[in-house]
Amino acid sequence: MSAPSPPKSFLHRMWPGWARNFRGLTGLYQVVKFRFGSFFPLILGAGFLLAVFAYGLFIFVVVEGWTLLDSFYQVVMTLSTVGFMELHPLSDRARLMVAVLILMGVGSFAYLVGAFTQVVVEGRLQDLWGKRKMQKIINALADHYIICGFGRIGAVVAAEIRRENLPVVILEKDPELLAELERENLLFLEGDATTDELLLAAGVERARGLFACVSQDAENVYITLSSRQFNPDLTIIARADRPESISKLERAGANRVLTPHQIGGKRIAQVMLRPTVTDFVDLATQGHKLQMEEIQVRPGCELVGKNLITSGIRPRFNLMIIAIEKADGGMIFNPHPEAVIEAGDTLIAVGPPENFDGLQRVCRSEAESAA
Repeated sequence: MSAPSPPKSFLHRMWPGWARNFRGLTGLYQVVKFRFGSFFPLILGAGFLLAVFAYGLFIFVVVEGWTLLDSFYQVVMTLSTVGFMELHPLSDRARLMVAVLILMGVGSFAYLVGAFTQVVVEGRLQDLWGKRKMQKIINALADHYIICGFGRIGAVVAAEIRRENLPVVILEKDPELLAELERENLLFLEGDATTDELLLAAGVERARGLFACVSQDAENVYITLSSRQFNPDLTIIARADRPESISKLERAGANRVLTPHQIGGKRIAQVMLRPTVTDFVDLATQGHKLQMEEIQVRPGCELVGKNLITSGIRPRFNLMIIAIEKADGGMIFNPHPEAVIEAGDTLIAVGPPENFDGLQRVCRSEAESAA
């Protein structure tokens, strides 16, 4: 037999869905607070003042039975504390309620003045407007990249993406790094990248890729897990400092997990053991005269069904196909001239950077090319 369920509390009996509704209200409060940022105290004070005003109208209209115009005028006089007399005599019950109205009105005015003074005195008004403007720009982005953490790794990633002229949004909470981001005129949001609110503000639902580059592996796991829930098609590259964190990040939803220490160590060894190969790779990936690029073959592309010879890629675009990644993940290195190009393949080509635009246009589908 199953154990008996614990008795329900009085609150559960009187309001069965109170916990769910409370969590909903709490979530709404957090969203509104994050949305308005440092302006939130002003919004909160204005809302409380409106509630006090409505309470005053209730006193004079409902309790005392005055007209709406007389009630409105009396509430304004009462909250402004100008000292005028009442338009009509008040009952004892109404006087007690008006006393509470005056205390609430004075408190709300004092709160509003304090909040506004804090914003102005601290010199944050211009910064706040700048953040609102930046948020509007981010809200208009789509197929962009998000970098969580602008440390040593994140800064290099941001530089590479900017070099490709691709849109990028950076999430950071370190004040010194935020000042650097502002000097470099980058799109960024201040806050903890592990919070759902900040990821949503960065447009994770519309993004093409996300880099989890914060220094703590646990935080990268949280970022990866949340981002995957918001966008199942998002490409996530995560950083791991410890080898045992790789499997956790992969289970959380990361497409690839990289360890900077292992990459750096292998790179140093290759420079010593194979310097010419390393120079060629650097030239192909970072040089201006030679570039290595991947081009995805879309369904409906004119190259589908053709082999490398009949495709005319070499004479038309002066590009060399050094490998073909098939749709099932298999890789063909140094493909034979008779290798057939299929929809979903990814061509890995080497050649001058200016020649890739033509091949990329050809590899799109007819519908994409027409659009």
